[in-house]
Amino acid sequence: MKAGIVVFPGTNRERDMALALTRAGAEVAWLWHRDGDLPAGLDLVVLPGGFSYGDYLRCGAIAARAPIMQAVARHAARGGLVLGVCNGFQILCEAGILPGALLRNASLRFLASDCLLRVERTDTPFTGLYRAGQVIRCPMAHGDGNYVADEDVLDRLEGEGLVAFRYVDERGEAVAEAARNGAARNIAGILSPNRRVLGLMPHPENAVDPLTGGEDGLPLFLSLVQAAVAT
Repeated sequence: MKAGIVVFPGTNRERDMALALTRAGAEVAWLWHRDGDLPAGLDLVVLPGGFSYGDYLRCGAIAARAPIMQAVARHAARGGLVLGVCNGFQILCEAGILPGALLRNASLRFLASDCLLRVERTDTPFTGLYRAGQVIRCPMAHGDGNYVADEDVLDRLEGEGLVAFRYVDERGEAVAEAARNGAARNIAGILSPNRRVLGLMPHPENAVDPLTGGEDGLPLFLSLVQAAVAT
């Protein structure tokens, strides 16, 4: 699998993402925010975490209008794989590739800690190596992770099975307290209607090595490689 990682001014998780993808067996290419096209043969585009353009205006608002995002939108429209993590999730929403928005955390405080996520479905390129209902531990680090959308949009996400990950407690229950950022319906990650685009607030790329806290994020990247090889 060939994966391209987009770097914006202020991106700071691109190296972590590259290590996770390489560990899973992917070939990594670097993409610059001013690029107008994507390299030929690219399977996956990754929008990593950070503070693109200093988070001015709104998180991801300026990055969503960078030249490369038109190419990312075309890639997504033709069924290419796209992964947006943290700031990348914000950018995907600001670009209209995914619905909803990420607002300030309910506490108005930056959150930097592990969280527990429940895998809601496994028939996607991102979750094929997880078990349905599996609870995984994943780091989060964000000030604007409060996912919001109109009730109609939330109902559609639920009805079409487009919620990929949900914040839960130790028992795997989606109680309100588990979504410490205030995210609607405990939503941590959502999929596009064709399930080829994933926006996720926590950082699976920082959970791929037992020496740094565990490997619960590694199956996501292995799933992507497996899905790309199968197509």
